[in-house]
Amino acid sequence: MLTIFYDGHCPLCTAEMQTLRSLDHHNQLQLEDIHADGFKNKFPHIDPIEADKLLHGQLSCGKILKGLDVTCLAWKLVGKHKWMQALRWPVIRFFADMGYKVFARYRHPISAFVTGKPRCASCLKDRCDL
Repeated sequence: MLTIFYDGHCPLCTAEMQTLRSLDHHNQLQLEDIHADGFKNKFPHIDPIEADKLLHGQLSCGKILKGLDVTCLAWKLVGKHKWMQALRWPVIRFFADMGYKVFARYRHPISAFVTGKPRCASCLKDRCDL
């Protein structure tokens, strides 16, 4: 079991989580929006500010994963995108992680460009921080 703590205000992030949810036929994933009401109470050990900077995940044993480790494991658990495991190979891992950190930092403008949806398109007006 992998719990993924994702940014529900990001259209790309939300789309990926919806796809993962639709492919998770064996209930291997638990998807948690870091902006959801009660998140801090439900997961006090996860800092939503840090999880907003870089994707966080947690294994059932309690181990915390971050970044591409979460993404690659999630796709492995649903049996798709097997090529992504190459991103965890030693030399490739270094460069893939650097690229992922850049993507994570600029995911909102990238998402707006790719999807045409601004950051707050998926959040409620009273929870919007823009």
